[in-house]
Amino acid sequence: MKFKLNVIIFSLTLALIVGLAISILRNTQYEYNEIFEAEDAKLSGVEVNNKIKNYSGEGYVTKFNKSDDNIVFRVNVPRDGIYNINIRYSIPKISGEKYTLINVNGSYLRKMALPALNTFQEISVGNFSLKKGENSIMLISEWGFYNIDYIRVQGFPVKNKPTINDKLVNEKATNEAKNLMKFLVSIQKSHILSGQQGLKEAEWVDEHVGKKPAVVGFDFMDYSLSRVRRGVKSNETEEAIKWHQEGGIVSFSWHWNAPKDLINEPGKEWSEGFRTKATTFDIQYALSHPTSEDYQLLLKDIDAIAIQLKKLEQANVPVLFRPLHEAEGGWFWWGAKGPEPAKELYRLIYDRITNYHKINNIIWVWNSSAKEWYPGNKYVDIVSYDSYPDAGDYRPLIGKYAELTSLVHNKKLVALSENGPIPDPNLLKEYQVNWSWFLTWQDKFLKDGKTNSLEHLSDVYNNDYVITLDKLQKYKIYSSK
Repeated sequence: MKFKLNVIIFSLTLALIVGLAISILRNTQYEYNEIFEAEDAKLSGVEVNNKIKNYSGEGYVTKFNKSDDNIVFRVNVPRDGIYNINIRYSIPKISGEKYTLINVNGSYLRKMALPALNTFQEISVGNFSLKKGENSIMLISEWGFYNIDYIRVQGFPVKNKPTINDKLVNEKATNEAKNLMKFLVSIQKSHILSGQQGLKEAEWVDEHVGKKPAVVGFDFMDYSLSRVRRGVKSNETEEAIKWHQEGGIVSFSWHWNAPKDLINEPGKEWSEGFRTKATTFDIQYALSHPTSEDYQLLLKDIDAIAIQLKKLEQANVPVLFRPLHEAEGGWFWWGAKGPEPAKELYRLIYDRITNYHKINNIIWVWNSSAKEWYPGNKYVDIVSYDSYPDAGDYRPLIGKYAELTSLVHNKKLVALSENGPIPDPNLLKEYQVNWSWFLTWQDKFLKDGKTNSLEHLSDVYNNDYVITLDKLQKYKIYSSK
């Protein structure tokens, strides 16, 4: 009985979701809106039928039985741009969810889920870049056994996009920080900065590809006082200064070892104290009790990082600073108690460093696309996302980019602050997905030959759309002076 009830609830939920999607589609205004009937398309291994009622036109296409069965629509659009594609389809009642592969103009393949729909209904399968004139849109069976009625292609109205703000949230920011921000904004629509976590890893890229990244990521982790007390030392600040002197751009994250209450047992070692599983430190309690030892330890740790930021400021190094990264995942202690404590802690870090220590060389980077986690426009210069799809998945991350631009109403820069596979620069350019920079993570994500093949790394670093260190130096397109 409970199982049947769960099935009913799931079915009702799915129906509501599909109904909402259909309602949104009907009420969205498009500049271009055309239907292309399946029976008029080029068919391979499939056939036209009309046994199932409620179809559009003169029939629908069925018998997607083999993995390479396909249907090709010839679609003419009035201009180059991003278009929404909807599919009207049905799936036999007993078959459940299926998948189709969408190939646009022979170059971009995307796997799409088709939820089980017993009657013909229309859903959106995403946004695609189409060129003016004729385009080919191919649906490949993949996991078939569905019926295709038509596709609908919808072009968005051309709008003047809001101007990205190049003013930093800290009005007293150094000239170096202001200049870096202006540079980032100036290339936002035309280039992406290459980036790599770790200076040694950047050197590995140079050895194997012949290019160095424009951005190198460093980490304040070993300046956390619970690590310092155990004898850990770091020269990340000095390495970052050297990188800046070489002409590169500096980014810092902070794997913040919890100030206290480290579990320190197998699988939960003190050295993993930035992870929720390795500490019982309660950020919610600490922030709720500003006279407690826990709160004071937070301040001492922030002050320790402020010392390093001050050294960087004195060396005229602007810093892309990304504290409390991946908070919404919950795997780090600063996000373990939900969005409110994480946002409060981020604002505390900002206030302590900016107003108490009067450090002004920072461009503040937030690392989540969720509205409930966003600490507020007056504390954030750039929003970002950490991307780890399957090895070799070089898609442009259109959906996540759209979430971030929506979060800030397209008025702040959006960055790929960590990544496994590097998105294909050609697709980024084609789909106008304007990540400010990418920053490939270290070790296997760079060197295993699968996450990023050596061929792909070479293609990326030699792409005209990608800015590498030599371009920063040769063309002097960025200078902190």
